[in-house]
Amino acid sequence: MSCLPQHGRVNCTLCYDATQVVFNRTKQTEGIWRITYNPLAWGNPEAEVVVLGFSKGPTQVRSLKKTKTAHDEIAFKGSRLNVGKILAHVGLLEKNDDNNALKSSVDKAIANKTGRFHFGSFIRCTVEQYDIKAAKWKGSGGGMLDKFVDTDFGRKVSQQCTLRFLGNLPPQTKLVIMFGLGSKQNYVQAAFKLLEKARPRPGEWIWINKVSYTDGRITVVHVEHFASQGALIPNWLGENKHDRSYLGDMARSSVAQALRKNA
Repeated sequence: MSCLPQHGRVNCTLCYDATQVVFNRTKQTEGIWRITYNPLAWGNPEAEVVVLGFSKGPTQVRSLKKTKTAHDEIAFKGSRLNVGKILAHVGLLEKNDDNNALKSSVDKAIANKTGRFHFGSFIRCTVEQYDIKAAKWKGSGGGMLDKFVDTDFGRKVSQQCTLRFLGNLPPQTKLVIMFGLGSKQNYVQAAFKLLEKARPRPGEWIWINKVSYTDGRITVVHVEHFASQGALIPNWLGENKHDRSYLGDMARSSVAQALRKNA
């Protein structure tokens, strides 16, 4: 049976001590890290391709607080053009110089409950870190992905989330796209270890290149984060002459290989 959740709110309270939880209000805190109970999913629970951010960012969190925001508007809100550019670069969407058309293709894919894609986040609930200097909780920042997974609390949450939602993927699922590379690709390494534990196939998990790996059943490919700042996305896309474009080339090659293998 598929462990990908249905389009909509997800019923999962594994990481919370409270006997009763309230959507988008109940929190679990340990040290400078906390998670908020608001797991969500979009798209097809029997998808060929699973597309995952790390966690909901500030824009998505703010949209959740607005009661008039439709569910289909929340995923990757404010960054869907970048999502489209990245998915098109690796061959999962048709390339289009018309930004409005490219963004529209992402909108349609997210809302499609029977399409090719499932969308969500590696950690389905919102992850935040307390910024002592700013005296506030923040859901974004450099190195946040790998720093969270490197703590005892983050490791526990990540392991439970990975096992629950990626441990038993449907037979139709061939490819997992993960937004985010991490500081010096630490997030790629951390995600590999979590998936290896959630999907134990001794001797089957192998590295394809620096940004992708496979257990013989699914291929996981890490791409540039859709909210990366400055020249990071253009560099990864190969729009500038930069070493980072090789990471984008590797991702595109791994996606093509995975789709050819399972054609």
